[in-house]
Amino acid sequence: MPAIWVLLLLVAWAALAIVFPVVFAVTLTAATGAALGFAYLQAWRTLTPTTAKGPSPVPVPPVAYRHYLLEQVWRDWWAVAQTAVPWAWRTGRTAMTRVTRTLLGGLWGFFLLPLWLALYLGVAVAVLPATVIGMLLTACYGLVVALGLAGWLVCVGVLWLVERAFMAYGRILQTCPHPFCYEKIALPVYECPGCGTRHRRLTPGTAGAFRHVCRCGARLPTTIPLGRYRLTAYCPHCHGRLPERIGRVRVEPLPFVGGPAAGKTTFMFLAIRALHARALAAHGRLAFVDRLHAQAYASAVREFERGGRLAKTGPELPLATMVDVELPGRRHRILYLFDPAGEHFTGATEVESLRYLDHGEALLFVVDPFALPAVRRALTEEELAAAERAAPSSEEDPADTLQRVLNELRTRPDRGRQRRVAVVVTKTDLLRGTMVGRSIGRSPAAGDAPEEAPGAAVRRWLEEVGLGNVIRALDQLAGEVRYFGSGLDTAPSEVADLLGWVTGLPVDGRRPEPAGPVPAGELPGAAPLRDPWPVRGRENARIPAAYQAGRWSALAGLAVLGAAGLTALAIGAVQGVRALPWT
Repeated sequence: MPAIWVLLLLVAWAALAIVFPVVFAVTLTAATGAALGFAYLQAWRTLTPTTAKGPSPVPVPPVAYRHYLLEQVWRDWWAVAQTAVPWAWRTGRTAMTRVTRTLLGGLWGFFLLPLWLALYLGVAVAVLPATVIGMLLTACYGLVVALGLAGWLVCVGVLWLVERAFMAYGRILQTCPHPFCYEKIALPVYECPGCGTRHRRLTPGTAGAFRHVCRCGARLPTTIPLGRYRLTAYCPHCHGRLPERIGRVRVEPLPFVGGPAAGKTTFMFLAIRALHARALAAHGRLAFVDRLHAQAYASAVREFERGGRLAKTGPELPLATMVDVELPGRRHRILYLFDPAGEHFTGATEVESLRYLDHGEALLFVVDPFALPAVRRALTEEELAAAERAAPSSEEDPADTLQRVLNELRTRPDRGRQRRVAVVVTKTDLLRGTMVGRSIGRSPAAGDAPEEAPGAAVRRWLEEVGLGNVIRALDQLAGEVRYFGSGLDTAPSEVADLLGWVTGLPVDGRRPEPAGPVPAGELPGAAPLRDPWPVRGRENARIPAAYQAGRWSALAGLAVLGAAGLTALAIGAVQGVRALPWT
């Protein structure tokens, strides 16, 4: 009897040995497919949600979201792996426990041992192809991420070069106009129009090449050509607000240098009025950046029309009078007109506080002719009294004022080199009524040489009254120096020409200008000169669109690679079975 059982056992084992390869191959393929199928199910659950919460949460950043391929992509991969691998291990162990109990739980277990062995080995060996496929998928995933990062780096580099070229071509200078700062700015701090968060590094970088996504979900441009100038900007040093279009238009600091009561403020308002008239005639526009400056200008115009005097400038360090000028033909400037009280030029320590002198390349030197010692000695008592009644004169020698400024400029790395310097002799309407100043306003005769033009006449007059050393010092300091005589009766077109020249703003090709003061209704205001950046993007409860696109791309890539891997495994298993001798 035992021999019969042994014979039956051998027959059963022989029969099952024939189907062993098939069962093993099917089990191997099924186990591998189940593991990968669950991994893909978990990938679907992880990568398809559009909300920040989910199997792989997207934390809200302090300022801006980092690029998806730098950080969040690996969090997503780890969220899939740390769920799929333990599940496969637990499921395989549970399946083998149940198969063992079912097939080997009685006497029939002796007959079903080959079948159990095929199933057990199929599940156990499935670890190898599943691991290999997982490693290959991870490698391909990393390759895709590397290629994406390479493309991102190319975009970052190209955008950086484009912005550098744009700023170099336009000679864009960015500086702070606020007192006690006056720093040169490499990159302003930009405010998100959606939530007010300030971004200190809004450039192509780790937060994105073309756009940064603010913590509130708003998408912000990263370069000036892409529209960054449409955001509100602040100084990174003192946090003061900067003018609109900064970075898009060159900032031109123009210090007005002169002693107390030299006429700096009066000439500044005359220059703004003349430049405004020129802009209107050329179908351009001029606007104040700060509303307070627009109101001060309107008050000054009314005072001029009444024939009164402007109030004396306060002793505090000046906030630049910021004027945004736009003329046809891409001729744009943001002018920083610095008009400090003349007392700031009466001592070396006071001049040192004017830090805006550190980075300008233009200078406007205002000379009060009645403050020149040689002129005062040449005036009669009646002439001096008449001049004092019309306008108070400075007690500071202009030569001393300029020398202090030159000493401060020489501390710069470029030794204070200036591209353009304008020397303005003020109060010429009063000066021409005196014997000593009669020649300064003489119109050139028909036979005069070119050097006898009005500018040359002012220079020659300054040399005659003892400023020869000053003139030679300016010739060494600047690439070009122009001399100009200014009074309340000076033609606005001439003032506009001078201000346009010294600030590098071409104002040639002008059209006929309105005579006299600009009508009150046409006074420059503080209207915005650029459209604000629109708030677009997703709220922070949802992930950024770039994150969603990255997740969908990763999921699609995994699906293609996984399908290819399973197909290759199935084909290999079938070919292996066919290669057996008994199949």
